[in-house]
Amino acid sequence: MADLTADLGFIKLKNPVIPASGTFGYGGEFLQFFDLDLLGAFVMKGVYSEERGGNEPPRIWETPSGLLNSIGLAGPGAEGLRGIIKEVASKTSTPIIVNVCGGNDEEYLEVARVLDVMEEVAMLELNISCPNVRSGGSCPAQSPSDTKKVVRLLKENTKKPLIVKLSPNVSDVPSVARAAEEAGADAISVVNTFLGLALDVKNRKPVFKNFFAGLSGPAIKPLALKIVWEVAEAVNIPVIGIGGIMTGRDVLEFILAGATAIQTGTVNIIEPTGSVRIINETLELMDELKIDNLEEIRGGLNI
Repeated sequence: MADLTADLGFIKLKNPVIPASGTFGYGGEFLQFFDLDLLGAFVMKGVYSEERGGNEPPRIWETPSGLLNSIGLAGPGAEGLRGIIKEVASKTSTPIIVNVCGGNDEEYLEVARVLDVMEEVAMLELNISCPNVRSGGSCPAQSPSDTKKVVRLLKENTKKPLIVKLSPNVSDVPSVARAAEEAGADAISVVNTFLGLALDVKNRKPVFKNFFAGLSGPAIKPLALKIVWEVAEAVNIPVIGIGGIMTGRDVLEFILAGATAIQTGTVNIIEPTGSVRIINETLELMDELKIDNLEEIRGGLNI
C-alpha cells in the first residue's frame, strides 16, 4: 500500500488532504459524516478580531463547473473562536489550522496572538488574499511589499508555523510568494478564489451586493495548477495546492506540479464526505500507478 504521508518540514501529515477555510465550517459540523481523524489536517473558517455578520445575501451563486461565493467571512471573532477550537480539538487528533484575517496589519497580529497561545492550534494560515471582503478585491497579497510587511510582523511576534494564503488575482503570483518566503513564511497555500461577476439580466444589476465574488470549483483547476507550478518553482518552502480538486487524480496532478499537500474546497460543500473519498481515490491510484510515496512524484513533471 502506498505511503500518503505529506511532510511539510515543520509537521508530517498522515495524508495530503486538507479541507480548506470557508468550506469546512469549524470542522465539528462534519463529525456527523465522518471521523475527522481520517484527514491530513483541516482549516477552520477565517476569523477576525471581532464578531462579524458577513455580507448581505445572496452569498452563493452556481456557475458552469463552479461556484461564486460572497460570504464575507462571518464569524464569532478570535476570542469567541477559542471555545469552538477546544470543543472540536477534544474530538479529533487531526492537526487544526486556523485561517487568520484582518482589516489591517495590526488586526492580523491581534488575531494571531490569540490563537498562537492555544496548544490545540497546530498552524496558522494567514489570509491576505480574500477577494470578496475588501473593495475590488484589494488585499495585501496584491503587493510583494505589503505581503512581506505583514508576514514579517506575524513571524516576529508569534511562534506557530505560518502558512500564507495567496491571491490569484495579481499579475505575478511568484513574486508575492517569494516576498512571503523572504519574510519568514513556513509554507504557501495557493490559490484563493478568482474574482468573478454574476449578473441579474432581468433587473440589470449584479447578483451580489458586494459586486464581485470568488470563483471556485473545477472550472478554476487548470488556472490553479499553472500558478501552483509557478510558485513551487519560485520558492523553497512547501506549497499547498488549492483549486477545483474533486478526485484523487486531481491530487496527484497538484503534487506532480510541485505541491506538498492540497486543500479541498467546493467539493466539501456539494459532497460532505468528498475529502475522504478523495483520500481513498488517491491511495488507489497510487497503487495502480505503482507510486510508493508522494515525494516520488512531487514536482516531477517531464518537461
